[in-house]
Amino acid sequence: MFLESFRITGVAVLEIFLLGAVGYFLMKKEFLGAECLDNLSRLVINVTLPALIFVQLIEKFSFSAYPRWWIFPLASLAITLVGFAAGFLFSGLLRGETHRRQFISLAAFQNSGYLPLALVAALLPQEQVEVMFVYLFLLLLGFNLLIWSVGVRMLFSAKTGRLRAADIFTTPVLATIISLIAVFFGVDKFLPGFLTKPLRMVGDCTLPLAMFVVGGSLAQIRLRHIDRKALAFLLLAKLLILPSLGLFFALRFNLPELIGLLIVIQLAMPPATSLSLIIRRYGQEDLLISQGIFFGHLASIITLPLFLSLYFSLKVVQ
Repeated sequence: MFLESFRITGVAVLEIFLLGAVGYFLMKKEFLGAECLDNLSRLVINVTLPALIFVQLIEKFSFSAYPRWWIFPLASLAITLVGFAAGFLFSGLLRGETHRRQFISLAAFQNSGYLPLALVAALLPQEQVEVMFVYLFLLLLGFNLLIWSVGVRMLFSAKTGRLRAADIFTTPVLATIISLIAVFFGVDKFLPGFLTKPLRMVGDCTLPLAMFVVGGSLAQIRLRHIDRKALAFLLLAKLLILPSLGLFFALRFNLPELIGLLIVIQLAMPPATSLSLIIRRYGQEDLLISQGIFFGHLASIITLPLFLSLYFSLKVVQ
């Protein structure tokens, strides 16, 4: 059972990383420039992903079907706090305040959107994909609010200046809030097909474009003076200890299969690529962020199938 699960999940992860590899080599071969990659990233963040969120929630979400929807934004807070704790414990073994802050941020914030969306789409049947997308979008509501507010303040000091509302309430966050309000007031029932169908087509572009962005972003990373000690601790904490905790929690409390899978996926994800955007924006020296993101994504090619296979195999035994 484990080997079969590993084969299935391994193929799904490989498909996703092949998409990312396309973006990586397009960037390396200069078919995409830095400005083009930035524009592509803005296209995904401000257009295709909000369209995907809006259509999925309008069509698939209802407060009666998901009465405990609020648990998912809170779950993102709990997942982040567990990451903070793991990062804090290991950061004591490192020297330098900036080094420790960057280490904690890498442990606390995961690639919670693009990779999980693509992984779920590749791994699950369509009816489960639609449910998991709803779970993910609700969870991302909490995560995006955290990383652009508390994350910036706590991990990169108070020298960042006053945060703007636009920094916190990003387009995907607004798309989630607007969708929930529309469903609450029943506006979704009156939206015509000629409006939702084009939005769905735009949203369907999100996953391949997002993986191009992730791959292109990794291609931009410059690896200098690799900190092997910090990276070893990071990979241990982020890709082994945290997913082990997620696996234990999901199985110990016998969570519903998709909710347990969501937790394991989130805790098994490599560090968030958006961390590199944050340090560039606020002018902080990149001591560890780029290294952590690059090698974290590389190592997750092995660790992701491992923990997902363990989850599927042990869940069947239960």
